[in-house]
Amino acid sequence: MKRFIETIKNIYKIEDLRTKILVTLGFILVYRFGAHVVLPGIDPTQLANLQSQTDTGLLSILNMFSGGAFANASVFALGIMPYISASIVIQLLGMAVPYFQKLQREGESGRKKITQITRYLTVAILLFQAPSYLANLRYQLPESAFVAGYGILDFVLPSIITLTAGTIFVMWLGEKITDKGIGNGISLLIMIGIIARLPFSLFAEFFSRLEAEGGGLILFLVEMIVLFLVFVASIMLVQGTRRIPVQYAKRIVGNKQYGGVRQYIPLKVNAAGVMPIIFAQALMFLPLMLVRLDSKLLSGVGAAFSDYTGFWYNFTFAIMIIIFTYFYTAITVNPTQMAEDMKKNGGFIPGVKPGKKTVEHLDNIMSKITLPGSIFLAIVAILPAFAMIAGINGQFAQFYGGTSLLILVGVVLDTLQQIESHLMMRHYDGLMKSGKLKGRVGAPSGM
Repeated sequence: MKRFIETIKNIYKIEDLRTKILVTLGFILVYRFGAHVVLPGIDPTQLANLQSQTDTGLLSILNMFSGGAFANASVFALGIMPYISASIVIQLLGMAVPYFQKLQREGESGRKKITQITRYLTVAILLFQAPSYLANLRYQLPESAFVAGYGILDFVLPSIITLTAGTIFVMWLGEKITDKGIGNGISLLIMIGIIARLPFSLFAEFFSRLEAEGGGLILFLVEMIVLFLVFVASIMLVQGTRRIPVQYAKRIVGNKQYGGVRQYIPLKVNAAGVMPIIFAQALMFLPLMLVRLDSKLLSGVGAAFSDYTGFWYNFTFAIMIIIFTYFYTAITVNPTQMAEDMKKNGGFIPGVKPGKKTVEHLDNIMSKITLPGSIFLAIVAILPAFAMIAGINGQFAQFYGGTSLLILVGVVLDTLQQIESHLMMRHYDGLMKSGKLKGRVGAPSGM
């Protein structure tokens, strides 16, 4: 506790870090406020059916991603998922379309163009999803809930514009947090939405166990122990590394001497972090749009994949996570660049020739450690389905691994690393006893 208080004091002393944290908190407060602003023309006292619809199933996950905005018929009801869906499409195009490959090689200017295209695609997706959401409102809410009626000009068109603007504003908040705050803005907003649902889910599960046939407090305690074990496993998954020894020629960097001893490059077992989970979950929301179409075939497929505890939903979800883990690892880890950096700094992997052989060696290791990492990630992701089958409350079961817990662990650790880097640069102790979060030990400066 004393160390934690001392760390808070150190954070306060660093003006730049203090400003970043305050800016981040300010944007988060705006986001949480917007999640409770109901669409104009809807009576907020008549949302009971919509809120009960999001208690279980895939809609409960969508509601959690939006921080409850979906069930509140809020101006932020569609959340950030349309932007993530657009990002998935653009990144896939970057692997297949020469124009996008060219933009990726153009550096900062290319990145800005890709970001702009992603925003346009987000708007296009919103123009499809917003009417689907409004159709669901009409089906779930009584006619009296629509104060001015459900007319095209009176309600539908203004609401489509409002929902579209709401998601664009949330996207802007995420980008501003990344630029001027601390942590990855988009991931942080998703995490805040998840945390916002945790107290309600926890109390619902607690009181359900107190009922006559609920199993009592002993069963609730067992559930909490299992949740803690899954939490620890998730941390191990996010932080697990394979260290590659690198021998350096004798050289001096600053006032430190390297050489004569081996340094290590930590390769993460799960280099993709939580992005495969977010990407896969974004695509799994597509059945929710399919069931709104008239085709009986599409409705049947959509209904099958909307069953959160069903085999096909979880099987498809797991396969997509494995694929996206390899995909995102290929984007974030560049063996060629690592080999070139080692060569520039006079380093080599013992027993492996520099150049092409080193690239092949690193690529081979990444392929081997990514496979078990991706499978473990997929297993943890589908654990909520087994928790629900075991009788745990649907909303609370989502925190037994799955999208919720992995995103919480990944985003929190990433944010803590950024805060710690600010502290370490100014010679303050970090948030951990060692002063470094696990997995940050690497090669000398310049790697």
